[in-house]
Amino acid sequence: MKIYTRTGDKGQTSVIGGRLDKNDIRVESYGTVDEVNSYIGLAVAELDEALFADVLADLEKIQHELFDCGGDLATVSEKAPQKLTDEAITYLEERIDAFIVEAPELEKFILPGGSKAAATIHIARTVTRRAERLVVSLIKSGAAVSPLSLQYLNRLSDYFFAVARVINFRLGVKDVEYIRSANVFRGGKRKEKE
Repeated sequence: MKIYTRTGDKGQTSVIGGRLDKNDIRVESYGTVDEVNSYIGLAVAELDEALFADVLADLEKIQHELFDCGGDLATVSEKAPQKLTDEAITYLEERIDAFIVEAPELEKFILPGGSKAAATIHIARTVTRRAERLVVSLIKSGAAVSPLSLQYLNRLSDYFFAVARVINFRLGVKDVEYIRSANVFRGGKRKEKE
């Protein structure tokens, strides 16, 4: 089987329902989602199966959902069904809540890092935020985009923050607080503006 098609040699690529320039915001969006997925693959390779069975199950689920999200973002045909569902977002919220309870309470910003797997998850978190920003740009351009893609990416970056802290906690690695941070979290969650 050949994996090259030569159809992209002039700077365009096929999407579901058409063709776009490779630097189109839509292509940048789902390409960045693919980048997130690759960092998850690296984190999976760094996690101990016995200690992180629940996290590994989550990450595999998320990798499938990111393919769904990327497929939805790569769809310009309004007739094509969307794959990402509300259930995926609800699941992330439940897992975030559980991880916030498990990790030590947090008051200040922390530096991304700690164990190798947690550092990789922090990279996935920041790339997810970039994907989220690109999807916002795509929506503002007037393109048809499922709102679930944006909601999912927003929750996923929060999930990565929470799970990175749990990974460090289970490995006995302390978070390093940003030394000039104010107290920005209350009860492990970010303070609401007063």
